[in-house]
Amino acid sequence: MACLFCRIAQNELPHTRAFEDEDIVAFADINPQAPVHLLVIPRRHIATLNDLDAADDSLLGRMHRVAAELARVRGIADDGYRVVVNCNAGAGQTVFHLHMHVLGGRSMTWPPG
Repeated sequence: MACLFCRIAQNELPHTRAFEDEDIVAFADINPQAPVHLLVIPRRHIATLNDLDAADDSLLGRMHRVAAELARVRGIADDGYRVVVNCNAGAGQTVFHLHMHVLGGRSMTWPPG
């Protein structure tokens, strides 16, 4: 398996896991851009947002709920946090496995990029 995040989801690479269930895995970003920076991924390989279909609607909703729960558990929910999904290289996606960044623990600025 060449996909970095597929390998993380299968516990083939070291990482700091924050959450897992049968469909979703969350772990700490190795290059954090905020005091809290987690990635939420589906276990199943989906390259980008463009590759979702109607059957994935509930998965995407669950990923958002997991992101919100992680923010609550990490103590950043009340002060505020950001959830980001980059789609394709022009938007900054570097690992082509769908993932959400959950960032918090500091003030966020706008625009972000």
